[in-house]
Amino acid sequence: MTSRSVGYFGALLQWVRRRFWHSMPCGDDHSLRRKLLIGTGIALVCTGILATSVIGRSLDDYRRARQNLSGLESYRLILDAANLLSAERGPSNSVLGDAGVTHGALRERLTAFRAKSDAILDRLSARAGVSPEMLAPTRMQLLEGRRQVDHVAAMPRADRSVADVQAAIESMFQVVDTFQSVVAWKAGALTVSSPGLAAPVMTGRILGELREHGGRIASQIMAPIAVSQPLQVKHLVDSNRTRGRILELWRLTGDEDVIGRDNPRLAADWRDVQRMFLEQGLSLVDGLVAEGRISGRYSMTADEFTVRFVETLKPLERLRGGFLDAAIERFTVLRNGALVTLAITIAITTVILGILAGLLVAAQRFVFGPLMRAREAVIVLAEDRPTVPYPEPHHATEMRRLFDAIEFLRGRVAERASLTKELKQQAETDGLTGLMNRGALDMIGERHGSRAGEDAACLILMDVDHFKAINDRYGHLEGDHVLKECVRVVRPMLRPGDIFARFGGEEFVILISGDDLTGATALAKRIRTVLEAHAFVLSDGTALTVTASLGVAKGNLGQLAWRQLVEAADAALYRAKSDGRNCVRHSQPLHPTLVPDLPEGPDAPARKAAVLR
Repeated sequence: MTSRSVGYFGALLQWVRRRFWHSMPCGDDHSLRRKLLIGTGIALVCTGILATSVIGRSLDDYRRARQNLSGLESYRLILDAANLLSAERGPSNSVLGDAGVTHGALRERLTAFRAKSDAILDRLSARAGVSPEMLAPTRMQLLEGRRQVDHVAAMPRADRSVADVQAAIESMFQVVDTFQSVVAWKAGALTVSSPGLAAPVMTGRILGELREHGGRIASQIMAPIAVSQPLQVKHLVDSNRTRGRILELWRLTGDEDVIGRDNPRLAADWRDVQRMFLEQGLSLVDGLVAEGRISGRYSMTADEFTVRFVETLKPLERLRGGFLDAAIERFTVLRNGALVTLAITIAITTVILGILAGLLVAAQRFVFGPLMRAREAVIVLAEDRPTVPYPEPHHATEMRRLFDAIEFLRGRVAERASLTKELKQQAETDGLTGLMNRGALDMIGERHGSRAGEDAACLILMDVDHFKAINDRYGHLEGDHVLKECVRVVRPMLRPGDIFARFGGEEFVILISGDDLTGATALAKRIRTVLEAHAFVLSDGTALTVTASLGVAKGNLGQLAWRQLVEAADAALYRAKSDGRNCVRHSQPLHPTLVPDLPEGPDAPARKAAVLR
């Protein structure tokens, strides 16, 4: 078992022990529970050991498959880098054979190829695990090779010698040769860590080398073509040696049936290599070699030869890329299969452990739990404490009768509690408006404020103007309708935490937590405005305009502070009535240096002018 698995099952056993063992009472129940716990614990441990073995094996398979896939993908990236470094020789050869044009289309194509080479070398450190130190020799040789190519290309074509061009070409050969150490390192690492990758790794490397030597054979005769000179013996020897290497590598890849087994696309790429590269491409080289032996007059320029020959190399690139893609796809399937197996194994193990744990929980729920709940229920009923309904127990007849008796007692207690709650609600609620009454509000106000400065609050005291006249003219029923309509209009304007209560008669109170007197005053003004604009329609269709005077105060909650807060709000309300009603006043100025509250209401303009004078 792994250390993680041991920790997992140890935690599971600790949970079982805390959940069941420490809650055991004394006596026969204690003995029965202990036996059940020990038996279930042994079953859990045995199942856990077996499950750990199976899950561990599945997890190892999944990790290995994922590691193989990741390694193959990074190896593919390294081979792509080798291919781009090799492909950069094509536009380099074209520039070397250009007749002094260093900033034309050939130079632009070379610049694009160099950018691709640099980009993929940068990606190797981030995605293939190749250290910058390992890439340093390749980068240095690449800079040197490019420097020599640019140096020769900058010469007038008449001044370029075969030796100069050949030195630049061989310097670019050294770039790929230097990079082969990176390819060999990655291939060796993958083969050692995952022997199952040996076949795709070696085949991929062979196909990569085949592409490299395919490009190299053209570069080996490029120097004489670039300067229109006859081929030298060295060029013939090198090209013949490379041709032999190409044919040997091609034999190592196998035939069409081997490389394209179960993959028609690879079989088609294999045939394209046979037709386009081995036949057309090498024939193209042979033709130029024959011309170079006779004289320095060739049937095509270096750029024309490069373009035509590179086209014959594309099937080699497709074959290598397709082969690696097929290998990556195959290992992706293996990884996904390992992941599915791991998930199924974990699911089955979880179900088994869940069943065992469920058996233990069922014993706790249907045997020991009901007995403990019955004991607790009897104690609660005996102490006359509040109770909650117990769910209908699905037990044997004897235990069901026990709970029936407890349920009967609980029903009686609940009935008594319901009556008590109803009486309490009647005592705290205003019967007309449904709001909290003054007694309940005083209890809230006096119960807070255990320390000085705590429970700051603002109080709005609202009085319906000329309410007695409404009662006298339209009757008390219509007056009650006006009060209820005021509540209906004002309630939506309050926040959920605000307390809205009837203070008595036509007076209402809004209690707001916090010391924001400015906000409370603004709320009072909105209430005044909305009430004045609202049409109060009586039962006979008469429409009334009802206004209200409002007093606002700021203070604290608490036995003494509450009385002071109410008195301050009442004083502000008295000021509002004295100033002509239908206005808002607060117990102290919001800003002492500013003009005091201006009167509001129908006669407000005249009274405002008086105040401002």
